[in-house]
Amino acid sequence: MIPTAVRFPAGPAVAVLCLVALAAVIAWSQVAPVLSVPAAAGYDIERMVLYHATLPRMATALLSGAALALSGAIFQQVLRNPLASPTTLGISAGASLSLALATLFLPALLGFSRDLVALAGSAMAAAVVMGIGARRGFSPFSLVLSGLVVGLWCGALSAVLLLMKDRYLVSLFIWGAGSLSQQSWSVPLALLPKIALLALAAVLVIRPLALVDLGDGGATALGLDVARLRFCAVTIAVALAALVTSAVGVIGFIGLVAPTIARLCGARRPGSLLLWSALTGAALLWLADGAVQVLAGSLSDFLPTGAVTAVFGSPLLLVLLPLLKVRPRVAARAFAPARRVAVDGRLLAAAALGLLAAVLVALLVGRALDGGWALPARDLMPEILALRGPKVAAALASGAMLAVAGVILQRLTGNEMASPEVLGISAGATFGVTIAVFVLAAPGLGYQIGFAGLGALTVLAVIVGFALRSGLAPERVLLAGIALGAMVDAVVGILGATGDPRAMLLMRWMSGSTYAVDAPVAIAVSLAGLILLALAVLSRRWLEILPLGPTATLALGLPLTRVRLLLFGLAGLLSAVATLSVGPLSFVGLMGPHLAREAGFTRALPQVAGAAAIGGGLMVLADWAGRSLAFPYEIPAGLVSALVGAPFLMLMLRRRA
Repeated sequence: MIPTAVRFPAGPAVAVLCLVALAAVIAWSQVAPVLSVPAAAGYDIERMVLYHATLPRMATALLSGAALALSGAIFQQVLRNPLASPTTLGISAGASLSLALATLFLPALLGFSRDLVALAGSAMAAAVVMGIGARRGFSPFSLVLSGLVVGLWCGALSAVLLLMKDRYLVSLFIWGAGSLSQQSWSVPLALLPKIALLALAAVLVIRPLALVDLGDGGATALGLDVARLRFCAVTIAVALAALVTSAVGVIGFIGLVAPTIARLCGARRPGSLLLWSALTGAALLWLADGAVQVLAGSLSDFLPTGAVTAVFGSPLLLVLLPLLKVRPRVAARAFAPARRVAVDGRLLAAAALGLLAAVLVALLVGRALDGGWALPARDLMPEILALRGPKVAAALASGAMLAVAGVILQRLTGNEMASPEVLGISAGATFGVTIAVFVLAAPGLGYQIGFAGLGALTVLAVIVGFALRSGLAPERVLLAGIALGAMVDAVVGILGATGDPRAMLLMRWMSGSTYAVDAPVAIAVSLAGLILLALAVLSRRWLEILPLGPTATLALGLPLTRVRLLLFGLAGLLSAVATLSVGPLSFVGLMGPHLAREAGFTRALPQVAGAAAIGGGLMVLADWAGRSLAFPYEIPAGLVSALVGAPFLMLMLRRRA
């Protein structure tokens, strides 16, 4: 059956005209009041603002939107992936991180060529993503998931730099969130010839791109060098995204939305798709930026348009996930019942000794006033332990809870890539705390835990509902969680851009620092952790049976729906309480279960215990490293573990068959 949109070739034109009409109405509402008043003698401030700020901003929006949309269309066509874009492949995040690093350590490079710095960062991010994709036949799932993980890692490292060098980078990161504010015509005039040159290069590869739909085998049979075409097309798309990021920061999801609109309106052939995607992207970003200026009023210069587009782009990613082709689901052999059980006792003893060693190092080893390594003096031991003890206890409890939540989610879904961080549950807890901070004057720990639990369970409910609709396909569930997490991060970024002190406190809390943890907080988190971990131990029979599949589970007398809901709820509560101490991006919930399984903990109860010990030890060491390695600066434990955990996740992606 031929879609109706294909029968109506004017569809893309109608869509673009509608977007342009809306954007023009908003633009005219800004321009008309100035032009309707006769020019004043001397300096006319309003006309100066119009000619040197408002109009350049519109031109920048048009050029940036067109470039990002063209980049996304090229990615989607050459990779045959409807979800590919500069945002979902981590290209823009790599450029933003490289600019931040150059600002701090090699500012001369920015003077030489800001575009080359951004292009280098984008190229490295693309190389990582394409390297993972090449090992798996450029499967859509591996490309998008690895791209989003690269983006998370770049964001974590950027947050570390911001916390350590906030005086130098705070304005850079407000700009880096996608600010189109302009003070002259220099940016659009510099962008125009570069984008035009790359667009011309894109025109030259249109005919070869038309053969990509035949598949690698069919295109090769017709004499096309697929590898060379893929390299050239990806290079053009990466350069387009890097130029925009260098000029205005990260603009989220325009490269995904615009090609999708063009395709849904009837653009199918590569030439038509690239043309109408660029026009749609230009009109869409112009409209979005105009709406931001009208709605934000005097705060429009400080409200990043890129963060706003990310808020609306993430739900679209959820809507488009059914278009993603994934391989049939197979049972995970990693969760098969183990035959050897005698070794579990010795392994658990070794894990306990390792955890004890990590705790002793965190409590006793630190930096002296002169920066050297030292043990605390005997007379100062009580005071130092009173300072370090609560932080170590909170990190230990949080790491154990995240690791056990990861065990539950992996056994429940049969998906070894599942974890609280990847599925967006920790992001939901963050959103709950955000509501508490902005709604209540001074939310106590009880309110924070309550709102965090509500946010985590809400996200969990959305993911479960989406999973049921998608046939519980693990790939779609993972991408749904990451999309929700990206949306929450964008919302918090918008709040932070307002300059509200509560938002800045929230952003520091999101980094996962135990700096402000005192004895009452540590006791509360530890007690909550003990209760929830005890419930996880009591559910060991469920966790042992569920990986056998729905048929075997029902045959053994388990109420499948009720058990799944209870375990999902337990994982959500574990994630919510842990997120209060170590933030939403620790990745311990992914590393703990995997390391426990690699160590030999394959049965449910030993894996829960082993993952708790390993996760707690990892978080304790991350907290100690954050306090000690960059002395006198403190890197939050959540960010330290995220910097290690994101590469770990990429290694897991490379290993998956």
